[in-house]
Amino acid sequence: MIIDEQYMRRCITLARYADGYAAPNPMVGAVIVRDGKIIGEGYHRRYGEAHAEVNAVNSVLNKDLLRRSTLYVNLEPCSHYGKTPPCVDLIVRSGIPNVVVGMRDVNPEVCGNGIRKLLEAGVGVVEGVLEDECRFLNRRFITFMQKKRPYIILKWAQTADGFIDELRDTPARKPLKISNPTTKTLNHCMRTHEMSIMVATRTAILDNPRLTASKWNGRNPIRILIDRTLSVPIEYNIFDDKAKTLVFNSIRNEINDNIEFVKLDFEQNIIPQILNELYVRNIQSVIVEGGRRLLVSFIEYGVWDECHTEVSKQIIRNGVPAPSMIDLEPVAEQQFGENICFTCLNNII
Repeated sequence: MIIDEQYMRRCITLARYADGYAAPNPMVGAVIVRDGKIIGEGYHRRYGEAHAEVNAVNSVLNKDLLRRSTLYVNLEPCSHYGKTPPCVDLIVRSGIPNVVVGMRDVNPEVCGNGIRKLLEAGVGVVEGVLEDECRFLNRRFITFMQKKRPYIILKWAQTADGFIDELRDTPARKPLKISNPTTKTLNHCMRTHEMSIMVATRTAILDNPRLTASKWNGRNPIRILIDRTLSVPIEYNIFDDKAKTLVFNSIRNEINDNIEFVKLDFEQNIIPQILNELYVRNIQSVIVEGGRRLLVSFIEYGVWDECHTEVSKQIIRNGVPAPSMIDLEPVAEQQFGENICFTCLNNII
């Protein structure tokens, strides 16, 4: 079992290379071992491209070696036709006699079917190796499949005395600088790992953010703006051509180049409407970045999965209060300069 865990950890490491690129597919890594040596490995590099098992098999130069090898993979091999053929068929056709799986696929089209087909073909299967780690790796995918909504990450920076900004009513007054250069860069890194990022009208007008990942190499997230009366001027940064922008509003449905306007019923709770719209668009994760009312609305509605809070040493004594996350113990804490970043989890599957 210790040896199985060693190779499964390698699968997880490989899978993480596709963080930010595989979604809305899960992150998957595969390792092929014969006589205690890795003879092939691969990972699912990008949505729509070859799966991890395919890349691992293709990396083995002498295919005869496969007939006395073991395939390790952190997620159950697929058994259905999607954008690519079933990986189970390739495994059986290649003559691989043993497969070690980290966790079953929660996709109803696969769940258990891949393992069943392997067993029916005479392939030996071991399940549940480092299952908790494998589930945490693909927590976004699992949440999306089981809860029918994107994985929700709340994020804000606050002063030591609990404020996220000074009191402002005009964009001429710049937002309070809480993050330092390192944490700003890491915030942009986070954006490359998630599929979308969300703000509301007041934040868009007062801060005029781009919501891109210009400080990190990777893809920009889809920008989501909640703007009931379409008050944000079209020349603002959130509408530039650097990324797609979804605008949830009460007025119209319309698509203009990279901007899509989506009409909602603002007389009802808009959060479930927004989450459903993101789900049907296959948007697997979202960073909710502000402002305060938007963050609090997700907290009060009880739909969030992670919370990232950055705390500086600043004392301003008055301003916009930070959301309250009472009763939650951080699962991670890191210091960058004088700022400390905390991570909390909420009912991780």
